[in-house]
Order: sequence, then C-alpha cells, then structure tokens
Amino acid sequence: MTTEEINDYGAGSIKVLEGLEAVRKRPGMYIGDTSERGLHHLVYEVVDNSVDEAMAGFCNKIKITIHRNESITVQDNGRGIPTDPHPYNGRPTSEVVLTVLHAGGKFGDGAYKVSGGLHGVGVSVVNALSEWLEISIARDGIERNQRFEFGKPVTDLSEGVPAKWQGTKITYKPDANIFENVHHSLEILKGRFKELAFLNPGLNISVHDERTNEERNYYFEGGIEAFVKYIDRDRNALFSKPVVFSGTRDGVAIDVGFEYNDGYQEHMYTYANLIHTAEGGTHLIGFRTALTRAVNEAARSNKILRDKEDNLTGDDLKEGLTCVLSVKLSEPQFEGQTKTRLGNSEVRGAVDSFVYESVIAAFDTMPDIVKPIVEKAVRARHAREAAKKARELVRKGAMSGMNLPGKLADCSSRTPERAELYIVEGDSAGGSAKQGRDRTFQAILPLRGKILNVEKARMDKMLANREIQTIITALGCGIGNDFDAGKLRYHKIIIMTDADVDGAHISTLLLTFFYRHMPELLSQGYLYLAQPPLYRVQSGKTVNYCYTDKELRSIVDNAADPSKVSVQRYKGLGEMNPEQLWETTMSPANRILKKIELDDNFLADEYFDILLGEKVEPRREFIIANAHEAKNIDV
Repeated sequence: MTTEEINDYGAGSIKVLEGLEAVRKRPGMYIGDTSERGLHHLVYEVVDNSVDEAMAGFCNKIKITIHRNESITVQDNGRGIPTDPHPYNGRPTSEVVLTVLHAGGKFGDGAYKVSGGLHGVGVSVVNALSEWLEISIARDGIERNQRFEFGKPVTDLSEGVPAKWQGTKITYKPDANIFENVHHSLEILKGRFKELAFLNPGLNISVHDERTNEERNYYFEGGIEAFVKYIDRDRNALFSKPVVFSGTRDGVAIDVGFEYNDGYQEHMYTYANLIHTAEGGTHLIGFRTALTRAVNEAARSNKILRDKEDNLTGDDLKEGLTCVLSVKLSEPQFEGQTKTRLGNSEVRGAVDSFVYESVIAAFDTMPDIVKPIVEKAVRARHAREAAKKARELVRKGAMSGMNLPGKLADCSSRTPERAELYIVEGDSAGGSAKQGRDRTFQAILPLRGKILNVEKARMDKMLANREIQTIITALGCGIGNDFDAGKLRYHKIIIMTDADVDGAHISTLLLTFFYRHMPELLSQGYLYLAQPPLYRVQSGKTVNYCYTDKELRSIVDNAADPSKVSVQRYKGLGEMNPEQLWETTMSPANRILKKIELDDNFLADEYFDILLGEKVEPRREFIIANAHEAKNIDV
C-alpha cells in the first residue's frame, strides 16, 4: 500500500446512504431473524469490519472475547476507524459509522476496494440492537472512547489520550428484549473464524470464552491449500496434494484449491468477498464448466477415455470432489432464498476462462493426477446409469403423488402449508401415532429399523433402499437434481424417534440423508425433531410429563410426599398409548418441536462426516471430546 492510500482512509472515505430508524422495529429485515442465527450475525458484522482491514493489508490480528454476561469484544490492530468530523453531519466519523445505516468505507469509492460484511448492513445495526456498545479507537498514537445505549450515543467521543496500541476495539451487549435467547455458541463462532483464517493466510484470529475459559487460535499460512487439506483430513485423497492456483481475471481475484478422495460425497465451499455462498452462483457455474471441459480434454489427449465413450459430465465429476473457490470483486450482487448466491454475470466468464487455463496447466505439470480423476468420474457415471431406472421409478411415484407407499397413513388436507408428516421409528410407535393423530392434517410414516447410511453409499445403492424410496415417494418433491420444493406435500416434516441411543442414531441417519440429498428442506425451514417426554410422573391424581431430569427432580422435590410419587421412565414411543402420545408429543398445543436449521454448512459437513464417515478414529476422538454433553444414555 502506498502512503497516499493509507492517508486516504479518512472521513471522506465514509459514505452515508440512509438513516437507522427502522432497525430496532424490524430487526429481521437486517439480520434475518432474532433467534440464534441473528444473534451470531452481530458478531460476524463486527469481525468482518476487522477482516476488511486485513484484506486491505493493515491488520493481522483479531481477538474476540465472549464475556460471562454474554457481551462480546472484538479488537483488531488495524488503522482504527477515523474520528475526524464527517461532512454528513459534522459529528465524529466513528459515531456516524455506528449510528447511520450503510455508513462505511464499503460504499462508493470508499477505503475498501473489496470488503466482506454480509450485504453491508454494517456495525450500526449491531449498535442499534444492543443494550449498550462501547468503542475504543487508537489511531495515530491517540486513543478515544465513546459509549452508546440502544443505538444512541450517551457520551461524546472522548478527548484523546496517548495509546500504546493501534486499531479498533468494540464491546457490545445484545439487547435481551430483542433476541429470543442471548447465549452465544462457541461452536458456531469457531466454524466461521476458522473459515476466515483459512481464507486470509497470515491473519491470526483468536477467541476466548470467559464462560468456560476455553481459548482457540486460528492461523494458517497455507491458505486455500491448507483449507482443502483440512476438509479432507479424515478422507483418503487420490493424489498427493491439492491442485491450487490464484490470479486475477477481468477485475475478479480468484483463488481455487481442489482434490479428489475415495468417498461418494462432494464437498464444495464457495465464497464471494469471504461470504460463504451456500447456494453457489455464477462463480460456481464457471468453475464447474471449466473443470469439466479441462478434464475431458486431458482424458482424450491422454487416451484415458476411448473414442466411443461419451464425454464426462459435471455430475460425473462431483463424486469425491473437495474444492474451495474464493472470489473477490468490487460490487458483489447476492441473490437466492437466503441471499447467499452470487449473481454477477461477469464472474462466470472470468472464473471459467481462468480455471480452465489453470487446470490444463496443472495437468501438464502433474499428468499423474489425470487418470485417478477420470477413473473416479467414469465409475461415478456407471453408478449413475445403474441407478437411472431406480431414480426414474422413484421420481415418477414421488412427482405424480399417485403411488403413495402403503405404510403411509396420509392426512386428508391437501394444503402443504397445513400438512405435517411424522416419520416415526418402528411399527409399534407408528401404530400409536396413527391412532392418536389428528387425521385432518397429520400424516404418519413408520420406518422399520435404521435407514441406510448415505454417507457411505453411492446414489444407486441409496435409491435401491426401500425405506429411502418410501420417504422420497411420500414427500413428493423428488431428490437431487429432480428436487422441486413446489411439489412438497408437507411443510412440516417431523422426525419422531425414541429418546435413547438407537433413536438418536436413527435421527442422525435421517438428518444426514436430508442434508446430503434434500438440503432445501433445512434451508427453507421444513424439518423438525419431535421431543417426546422422558418420564410420566403421578402424584395422587395429578399427572405430569417431564422432558428433562431437571424437571423430574423439581417435581419430586416439591411433592408433599415424595415417597408416594410414581415415576415411569419411557424407554420408547411404543410405551405410550395413543392418547398419551397425542397429548405429549403430537398436539400443537403441548408438543415441543425443535426446528432444524443450517447455521453453518462447514460445521454441519464436518460433523456428519465424523459421525457417519468411513474412518473410526475421528469418531472416537469426537465422542471422547463431547462425552460431557451426552444425554439420554441407557445404562
């Protein structure tokens, strides 16, 4: 960076687009919702400001602290937010950044040519949705401070005092009157921080949780290559090291790393300005087109594909692919259901041409990697062709809705928004659920035993599994490329299993199937877990149902005569009669449903692979590390 560029980061770099009045009234418009996802979004907004400084070359350390009272501190060693008067209103620029929506260096010709920050809602939204926020800015050897409450300044920016540090430090306490539950998940945050550290080689991101005194530090010199190796660390790669290349094409900075493993799933992570584009977009389309063209060309020139064989398709090349694709551009356009699909049309061509040339060059210098890629894709094509008939039968039955499975007890409602499907463990519980349900809107699908572990099965084997065929047909929306949310017959899909180890295993297998092959059910909020009670407690004529051991202890301890309290432990759903099952687990008035949401695709992918993948050692380590959180273990 030149001296002129450094000095340009002042009040004139901060552009103001609009005011902040509506944020507290309609927070969901700015952060998505006020649940756990929205709460963590506040952390990301503050951290992303510091990452922007790192991307611009002025910051290499970010420290995040979760305090015991659930307040958050984010401190960096960047240049510090400007504090000189802003031409917008004459107030300090740092105050404008914190009190005016869309005021920041990311707009117009501001200080950042490329920036992260999800859609630029800015740290002002964090301020608006906090009980209080305090900022300390150390810039040019001088430290200044200011405090805000509910988005409004309650002190002026302080007079400067000498500082021995440089950068910005923000501490805020989320407003408990806005958020449903102010409790930060270290696991969720760690996943995002790890991603950012991989995508910004040389950036040190540390997090300290004062609630548990746990600390984590993320620093990776290897960048994209280290990221790919980390994702595939518990899989068997088909060649010695990932193919990695970086460059710029038509104003788009492109970083790519990929390799193939002997598994059956694709692990694709795409980013635009460090934002995880879970729904892909034009950069992903460009990559797939280029990779397919380059592999086919290399396969033909190396005589690995015979003349009579058809070219490989993009679908053939997905199996076993692990890839990280990161692009940086000045004006990203986000689209899609969750605003996480890149829409810039010019990016497709830039990525396509750059990746094609880079892959061809990589194949020329590493010719031994072409054969395993092509052979893997050919096997995948054969499996896909073998599964074609099964897929067609399942697709026709599912999409027509005319050939519903015999074990399905359907509801009378044909309005998907009102209809519910309970996927129930076992015929016994299924029988009770069928008798106890409200037939007008509740359908019951009993499963016999555990479904196939799709993490370790190709598509042809999966589609041949009778239980999976039954689920696909009952839902009616198809699967994979055939998925059509408009054909989904139920907008509440509820997994209901026993509250024991086997029930947890069945739930995990079902969640893995939906995550891998119908991810839209999670992203669009259609998937739920039922929570049956663990105990039936009777004292005299009074009956209570307890869902936790804590609830049970409370009832027993507060009983007039604890020795006469009768406690029944439910080992399974089948132990409840239809009336009890309805009252505790199926009645909308009383039931407890846990909505399954995909907050962190990176973390979800990692967990499913550990829990249900091929290698045993990572699973053993995970169980040992998390044994203290285990519940409902039968002994």
